[in-house]
Amino acid sequence: MIQERETIIISTQEISSSIHQKRPLILVALLLAIFMSAIEGTIIATAMPSIVADLGGFSLFSWVFSGYLLLQAITIPIYGKLADLFGRKPVILIGIILFLIGSLACGFAETMVQLIFFRMLQGLGAGAVQPIAMTLVGDLYSLEERGKIQGYLASVWGISSVIGPAVGGLFVQFIDWAWVFWMNIPIGILSMVFLILFLKETTEKKKPAIDYLGSLYLLITVSPLMLLLIGGGTIWPWNSWPILLMVVLTVLGLVLFLLQETRAPEPMMPLTLWKNRIISISNLAGLTTGIILIGLSTFLPTYLQGVIELTPTAAGFVLASMSISWSISATVAGKKLIHFGFRRMIVAGGVILLIGVSFFAVMKPEYGPYFPMSGAIIIGLAMGMLYTTFTVVIQNSVPWNQRGVATASHMFTRILGNTLGAALLGGILNARLGPFLAQQRAVTGLNVDLDVANELLDPEKKAVLSQQVVDVLKEGLSLSLHSVYMTVAAIAVITLILIFFFPKKALQS
Repeated sequence: MIQERETIIISTQEISSSIHQKRPLILVALLLAIFMSAIEGTIIATAMPSIVADLGGFSLFSWVFSGYLLLQAITIPIYGKLADLFGRKPVILIGIILFLIGSLACGFAETMVQLIFFRMLQGLGAGAVQPIAMTLVGDLYSLEERGKIQGYLASVWGISSVIGPAVGGLFVQFIDWAWVFWMNIPIGILSMVFLILFLKETTEKKKPAIDYLGSLYLLITVSPLMLLLIGGGTIWPWNSWPILLMVVLTVLGLVLFLLQETRAPEPMMPLTLWKNRIISISNLAGLTTGIILIGLSTFLPTYLQGVIELTPTAAGFVLASMSISWSISATVAGKKLIHFGFRRMIVAGGVILLIGVSFFAVMKPEYGPYFPMSGAIIIGLAMGMLYTTFTVVIQNSVPWNQRGVATASHMFTRILGNTLGAALLGGILNARLGPFLAQQRAVTGLNVDLDVANELLDPEKKAVLSQQVVDVLKEGLSLSLHSVYMTVAAIAVITLILIFFFPKKALQS
């Protein structure tokens, strides 16, 4: 029998009276927490070529992102439900602590496998940070205020994207790549101090029922699917028994998960939420845009450094251009959202997104860095419009006691998109690059394989390679990334189709 416990909650009335004056200080804590997770993405994307060159394991490249995103995706719905049961404060504090422990350990990694494991620990904490911060914004601010606050949150991503690549480039070139992880520690501690001091929650008696089985079934569903996408056609032939086993486990896990969510007293992802057309369309579009986003942020620095031969710092600033336009767009969209209308804002974002992705589908090395930068800026404009609108409209379509799980459901689908995208696109990269290099070995006799590709990303090791080997590696990487971005373009088309199904009269107040 589940024992009765004290559950910490915030009521709307309590916010307006006792917490209202402390909202700016609480917002600072949330901004710091989001900044910590945001800067992690921009720094590691820029530093990954140097990390791979140091630790090796180019074939495991995408797992540094996939492992982190897998744990984040699986735990987001759990944290969202726990936040509705026990309150936002203890959940986000636990998440920050786990994230900081993972960050500390990542800096001490000596192999790619160790780094992947510690990144998974980071993901275990990250699952609480961003969704609970977004939920607290929904608790603390009215509908009219949320758009503006979402703009502030988006601006944090822009600032982190400017600072992240510059600081990350300095760490990689002059100190050590470990500091791209260790710099999170003072930021996270300061955020925790502010939350502990200024976020006060009242208590109410409630009987919690945690959906542990739902979490297990979700893990069974997503993990083999990721392995299938990464290893299919490269590690294992498509007609092999490991592929068949992973397909069976994925289908079985999904069926068990859906059955569990229909009968669990407190399901971690209530299926009734998906009957709400606003939530279902927003979440599906969040899944597809998550794939697009990871395709840009993960593989663009590799293209810029490996093919166009930019420095890590310069490549980081190209990627930062997306987040700068994202923050500007989100700020403007937040202020104009209610006046312009939810559906029109989302449709406009979908069209702009497709235009931006088209740049990557047709780019060539001779176009230089400004061509992909232009596409990144346009994609940032679209993402700012879409993510701000989706978050506000979802939070406004459910009552307080479902806001945490509803917000988490959207964050989950976005991160799941990142997770599957990293696996799918990483698998496409390996499946395209591996055979190309094998063909070149057979024709030219050159020693080129995925391990040698590591050396292309390290200036010192690259200098030892012959020009012929460098040219082959650059050509292979360029062709492989073209396949990746053609896939991303197809997903952008699917996103736009989904968006046209968004309700014409979405709730506005």
